[in-house]
Amino acid sequence: MPIDAANPVPPSYPRRAGPDQIPPHVPKELIRTSGIPTGEAFLAGPHDFMARMHQDFPPIFYDVGDYGNAWQFIKHEDALFALRHWEHFSNEGATPFPRDPNDYFYFIPIEIDPPQHRKYRNIVDPLFSPKGVLKLEGLIRQRARDLLDDVADKGECEFTEAFGRPLPVSVFLDIMGLPQDMRDTFVEWAIDLLHGKDRESMGRAMQNIVAYIKQAIAEKKAHPDEGVVSRITHAAPDGMPLSDKEIFGFVIFLFIGGLDTVFATLNNIWLWLARNPDRVQEIIARPNDLDAIVEELLRRWSVTFSGRVVAQDIEMRGVQMKKGDRITCVLPACNFDPDVFPNPLEVDFDRPRRTILAFTVGVHSCMGSHLARLELKIALQEWLRRIPQFAVKQDAQIVYRPGGVVGPESVPLVW
Repeated sequence: MPIDAANPVPPSYPRRAGPDQIPPHVPKELIRTSGIPTGEAFLAGPHDFMARMHQDFPPIFYDVGDYGNAWQFIKHEDALFALRHWEHFSNEGATPFPRDPNDYFYFIPIEIDPPQHRKYRNIVDPLFSPKGVLKLEGLIRQRARDLLDDVADKGECEFTEAFGRPLPVSVFLDIMGLPQDMRDTFVEWAIDLLHGKDRESMGRAMQNIVAYIKQAIAEKKAHPDEGVVSRITHAAPDGMPLSDKEIFGFVIFLFIGGLDTVFATLNNIWLWLARNPDRVQEIIARPNDLDAIVEELLRRWSVTFSGRVVAQDIEMRGVQMKKGDRITCVLPACNFDPDVFPNPLEVDFDRPRRTILAFTVGVHSCMGSHLARLELKIALQEWLRRIPQFAVKQDAQIVYRPGGVVGPESVPLVW
């Protein structure tokens, strides 16, 4: 039965976590503890770890951990099926973020399945379509140049703070119509939510975000502007204004989703570039191939996972999954599937085109995928024009924090 986004209620199925909460239908031989995203082996080198999953784990296994128990999909084919078939794998309640059950809301549109899903996407899709994001090219390029003006002559920088974070986050705040002077505070909240070590710290971060978003929506109701928050606040699909719950759930989802993923991707890629100067020169020498280069870099350094809830009993690869079970598509592992991407750890700019899962696929595919691709393309163009040779600072310690978005905490560079 379709859910009512204007009157949200917490899902009835349980959120299982730990070895004491394994359903009886799960075969013992498929139970594993992978350590994603908190384990020592994972954090020592997350992408290498996820590439090795194809040797170390069954194609589908039941992962048990403190963050939650779920079936894990690491094969490209299986993830494609799950992400494209919402009738089998629902998004309702699939996100891991804690919410007050007495003030519950859906993250919109990610937790809304068809047919209601499309009415929400239609509100913002014109802004995030390929044609829509091209209108932002001048803004993105100027932001990149301004940031490079501050660091290019210094001979060193901490990439995350100097470029990787402020570029996409500043552009995002421009699009949303939110204040630039709150940028660092917003990022702190997002990091605490997405990389919190326990549900209590995640809950505190969510409380801060909730309070701010409610205030921002009230301001946009009183003083409309051209930003996305205002656009959602005043939207009326089919002539019906959105309810307060719908507006809030939509804005807070975009807020959380827009603050961490692109700068984590930039961090991963720039760390690789700094360690592979010959590949940097290859990119510089192939300006007409930059779209294919971006696609391969996104495949090699994808940063997120995608969760779903089993909507009806289903069998895949002989594995019985029951209604209410959770699944996670380990997207980076899927992009390392050797059956689809031979020599998957190799960065091959001439690799035959295949569907990459950096932004998922299907009706719930990432709204910001075209913007992210454009930001990465411009970042490469502008950075390599100004700083064509750079390396990781000697004796730098590269550390990965646990959480649902995979990237190094800092990337100290010198040139």
